Amino acid sequence: MALDLGGEMPDSARLAAQTAAWAEAARPLAFLIGGAEGLDESVLARADHRLSLGQLTWPHMLVRGLLAEALFRAQCIRTNHPYHRAWRPG
Repeated sequence: MALDLGGEMPDSARLAAQTAAWAEAARPLAFLIGGAEGLDESVLARADHRLSLGQLTWPHMLVRGLLAEALFRAQCIRTNHPYHRAWRPG
């Protein structure tokens, strides 16, 4: 899973569905976070999937936290935990 500005930008519900599919595939999963210049095209070409956390530029260390929260939220959605607050108007 390559984090890339040009990747898919799913909402939380869609990311939850994707994480469910990844879990069912039972394949090891790794997230690649690029440096200041992003990931090399050869790395992006080998990735099974590209994910974007949005068009904003984030420091490398903050991306870890953003990704962790997005995955936590996806897991909460999958288990019907109220953390996500799906009832809130978008």
